[in-house]
Amino acid sequence: MSRRLVMASDPSLQPHVLTVSNLDLLPETIQVGMLCVYPKPPAAADFAAVIAAFEAGLPSLLNHFFPLAGRIATNPSSGLPEVHCHNQGAELVVGEAGVALATLDYADMSSSLGRIQLPYGPDVPLSVQVVRFACGGFTVAWSTNHLLVDGCAVSSLVSAWSELSLSGTLSPGSRPTHDRTAFRPRAPPSYGAALDEAFTPARAERQVNALTHERSAVERLYYIEASDIARLREAASRNGRRATRVEAVSAYVWKALAGVVGAADPRCWMGWWVDGRRRLTEPELRTAMHNNYVGNVTTFVVREERVEEVVRAPLSDVAAMVGEAFAAPAYDEHFQELVDWVEEHKAERYVETASLGLGSPTMTVSSFTSFRTDTDFDFGPAVMAVPTGTSTARLCAGFMQIAPRPGDDGSWIATGFLWPRLAAALESDEPRVFRPVTAEYLGLSAPRVRQSRL
Repeated sequence: MSRRLVMASDPSLQPHVLTVSNLDLLPETIQVGMLCVYPKPPAAADFAAVIAAFEAGLPSLLNHFFPLAGRIATNPSSGLPEVHCHNQGAELVVGEAGVALATLDYADMSSSLGRIQLPYGPDVPLSVQVVRFACGGFTVAWSTNHLLVDGCAVSSLVSAWSELSLSGTLSPGSRPTHDRTAFRPRAPPSYGAALDEAFTPARAERQVNALTHERSAVERLYYIEASDIARLREAASRNGRRATRVEAVSAYVWKALAGVVGAADPRCWMGWWVDGRRRLTEPELRTAMHNNYVGNVTTFVVREERVEEVVRAPLSDVAAMVGEAFAAPAYDEHFQELVDWVEEHKAERYVETASLGLGSPTMTVSSFTSFRTDTDFDFGPAVMAVPTGTSTARLCAGFMQIAPRPGDDGSWIATGFLWPRLAAALESDEPRVFRPVTAEYLGLSAPRVRQSRL
């Protein structure tokens, strides 16, 4: 219906160039975001009011997230990406879909949510896309770039929008920090040999071919009830050790993976993207993190085990393996080594070796469950808010992103890019943990009532 640019409104903001940190260069310029699905607004509001809220409020939001109103460019001297913060404007895209939200096949990501987000330029740091559906419900896609945000940062962007819309201001704890100087390389850079093994150049000859990549996975959208998470957590907690919810669900997925692999391979891997904000202890880094740092502070941890051991071990032992993988790095030094390693490898794009999916099967998990995401900007909370993203590498590892369902009922939504056999195993296991998302589950359609014959 329309596409226009919205600028920050604060005239005191000065044009500048934002040099990204070395941690931002690990994912580089991959488009990511968060897609929020909303039911029909209350009778007193309509879609025009939704659009009016964005038109009125986005300039103020961009005052706080000024780099998102800039443009991603390439430094002519270094060849590295940087952000020209000259208030060129974020996109506001308004669309219309001639179908009802209840008619979408949510279980199949590619045929439902994957079709909602509209393309936007690789140089655009923020494209806010609002789409109206025939039922009166709508979606908001907060479409941005991994160069500027990680999962925590995109969650804070959505929450800041809701807070600003409802109160007209941001509390001190919600005001973002964009200063990247906390992550500086040492002179000379110093890191262990393990990092050279942890990353692989993203060259075509080191990846599977396009047809294998295309056929290796199915896209799924699941929900996990709070009661099932609690049940898994109870089973994963033994001998005085209380497993976290992520550890418990990860252990369940790991055992499912090992069961599918069976005798086909003696070993399998699990990997996790870990947010460093709560794990860094150095005072300067802690100060930057407490000031709502917007940028990338994520690292990848991985663990390999024998398939037969994962199958045989009780859930509590597998959950302990997950916990050990999380606790293994000395995070202050690990992040510093990452910064130093990137300093000497800027000339080429790399991916995590395990995530390529070569060799023994690898399943990776990214959890948004510890991030606060407020989706109510005066039209009620979203019924679902899920991270989205693309990758230019041809990856053949399994991948799952877990996010809390809005409303704080303790349930989770999981987006999965899975081998068909693993998806089938998760969907047939009893008692069920991963259940396909439906419009009825989201409250977008009334449950069917069987009619009695008169």
